Amino acid sequence: MIHLVPAWSGNLSKRLIKTPKLYLNDTGLLSYLIGFEADKILSDPLSWGKLLENFVLMELVKQASWSKLDLSLYHFRSASGQEVDFIIEKSDGRLVAVEVKATTRITAADFTHIRAFADDSGKKFLRGIVFYTGKEIIPFAKNLFALPLGMLW
Repeated sequence: MIHLVPAWSGNLSKRLIKTPKLYLNDTGLLSYLIGFEADKILSDPLSWGKLLENFVLMELVKQASWSKLDLSLYHFRSASGQEVDFIIEKSDGRLVAVEVKATTRITAADFTHIRAFADDSGKKFLRGIVFYTGKEIIPFAKNLFALPLGMLW
């Protein structure tokens, strides 16, 4: 019923938060348990964001299970407060950082933590993605993109 996402750490000497994050395998059940209904999308953006994050993780888990690539899923949180929702690590060590935003508008500021993660991970960093509720693919840099949630399926 639950899915634990371990913390990613590519450098054991860095101060990182290494506690796993806990998600429910069923986002519908999660919605019911927290009493979230469609009319709360605008009035309770924090809960809406957490639900979307849970949903995206479950989609990534499903897609990783049938992918020809050997992928592992993590989260990233530094002691200084930088956080990236999900890190996808390929078997060759290359990394994709994924953020989930419950908004229809994305700005460069939404990539702040992904950029910091990219700087820390160096040449291993392949791409940064922010999934959002808008409708367009928006490039923000050579390897940074905002993608509509619909791109997951």
